[in-house]
Amino acid sequence: MPGNTLPAARVGPIMRIGELARLTGVSARLLRYYEEQGLLRPARTTAGYREYDEEDTVRVWQIRSLLAAGLPTRVIAEILPCATGPTPALTACPDLLATLRGELADLDARIDDLTRSRLALSHYLATAHAPSAEQAA
Repeated sequence: MPGNTLPAARVGPIMRIGELARLTGVSARLLRYYEEQGLLRPARTTAGYREYDEEDTVRVWQIRSLLAAGLPTRVIAEILPCATGPTPALTACPDLLATLRGELADLDARIDDLTRSRLALSHYLATAHAPSAEQAA
């Protein structure tokens, strides 16, 4: 599978998926999903076991933070190379600002749609009448 090559040098102690899950509070199943989405690229042992290091721990925290901001995994995959630190801080990479502006515009449009829906529902609720005694019987 492309992208699953061993990195030039691993940083810090090597850990397996269970330990990474414990350290980050993210399930092993979700870590495997992040790998499927191209967000994590663990090294593999000759037996096929995934191996992670400290950089992967930071990467998981970055992913979680970017997901919490409402970004889909396809966008996170694009901007992770621009991320540094666990929070993360984003550095100016090609197309980063355009990507983030596009995601913000999409979010604003969804908020506008939800606001209109909320107003309509509030109107229906305010104008709804309880059934009269005759209708209830």
